[in-house]
Amino acid sequence: MVFSTLFYLVDYSSQINSVISILSAIDKLCIMAAVSPAINQCKWLWYRQAKARRLQDLQLFDDASRGPWGAIQLLHLSLLGAIVIVLVNFFDPFLQQVVVYKSRSVPSDKAPTIVRSHVYAARSEEGLPLPSLVDLSMKAAIYNGVFDIKDDADAGVTHTCSTGHCSWQNFTSLAVCSRCVNATSYVEKNCTDGQCYSLSLPNGPVLTGLGGQINSSISNITSELHGIEPSVLRFTTLVSREVSNPHVDALAVECSMFYCVAKYDASVKDGVVSQRMLASWRNDSARLSDSSDLLLRPPASFTNQSDQTVPFNVTRVAAAAINGFMSKMFTGAGGVNQSGSVFSSDVLQALYDTSDLTKRIDNLATSMTNNIRGQDDHVSVSAQGIAWTTETFVHVRWAWFAFPATLVLISTSFLLGIILETSYRDILVWKSSNLALLFHGRGLNLSSHSDRPVKRISAMTSRARDIQAELLETPEGGWKLTQEGH
Repeated sequence: MVFSTLFYLVDYSSQINSVISILSAIDKLCIMAAVSPAINQCKWLWYRQAKARRLQDLQLFDDASRGPWGAIQLLHLSLLGAIVIVLVNFFDPFLQQVVVYKSRSVPSDKAPTIVRSHVYAARSEEGLPLPSLVDLSMKAAIYNGVFDIKDDADAGVTHTCSTGHCSWQNFTSLAVCSRCVNATSYVEKNCTDGQCYSLSLPNGPVLTGLGGQINSSISNITSELHGIEPSVLRFTTLVSREVSNPHVDALAVECSMFYCVAKYDASVKDGVVSQRMLASWRNDSARLSDSSDLLLRPPASFTNQSDQTVPFNVTRVAAAAINGFMSKMFTGAGGVNQSGSVFSSDVLQALYDTSDLTKRIDNLATSMTNNIRGQDDHVSVSAQGIAWTTETFVHVRWAWFAFPATLVLISTSFLLGIILETSYRDILVWKSSNLALLFHGRGLNLSSHSDRPVKRISAMTSRARDIQAELLETPEGGWKLTQEGH
């Protein structure tokens, strides 16, 4: 097919639709060049039948070879060729539907990264070890986690993504995990005349007076968290929020925060990073100690890494420093009354103001994890992912080729059929020649100086150069094309 043959000769800087239009026009010309002469040849086959035909049919065949209206009039005489002449006018719309432009995401050559960590050891801005202090970046992460009213610490994870659309396979990292349980059922109330002026937890916080108070302390209340080693912190918070309602029930929450190995699923979409913790692994035997680091060795099936020679590690100095710092942060009290509000620390105020204490602690753990993952421990390697970029590609809808291909097949079949029929009936190839009518039509007085018969179009054309003809009015008032001098 001409379309497929010429496609590779086209300058690829051209618009494909323009190229298709040009090649469609070429295909149509080729079809017409094949079908029109074949229809004209049909008239000689038509008059070669066993019975005589109407002379008017000559005009029908000539009109059909020139356009769709004439082809419609000829449908009953030369069905196949006439159909091709009519349908070729619908060639362009079908070919224009063949190619559409679509977009798809393909990998970029710039691999994105997202931080992960094997080791946490508190260091100064100069990279020097801090013997008993929490480094400033971790302090900032702790405060951000507590004060973040949107609870979206995941958005702060350090990553690179040049295209704004990236994805990573599941990866593991040293992290801080948290678990909180509702301990309200453990609250003991001291009520008089229906008003509870004292709320307390066994071995834990105590609230005295009407609502609008918070008290937090480092304590163990429930048995649900006994199996978790609080390698970061364990605390209990008791809140009685409403000031005007002395009958309001208090809310007690106990939380444990601990180091773990977390498995993440992360992605970036439209420049916004999102990550989700799929699972976590902890080692409850890794306890806070002055003599040894916290070592976490999850099974290879969890990390998807066969090399387990480098354990996940929190140095004892860093663990002790964070535990001491956060124990002070989460110990205190405060409240709100008609005179104003007083809190022992901004952290207690943030815990009092939050509507979901468990979610806020989860956000704190995530913020601390992001800080741990973002520190250069000289051991970890950032997780490598795929940066997706959008490219436009040409999609060929082959189904729309059915009509043009069928039309080409029909026209080719029609041409071959006429060639074979012409050969079978031993008819000369005169096609649309008008000279054949003049030289071989009965009753026409057309001659020249030579009496040799002329059969081929080339011979008739050569002889016609020497013959002069004119259109004269007959005595009967008619018109006749006659040879000059006859």
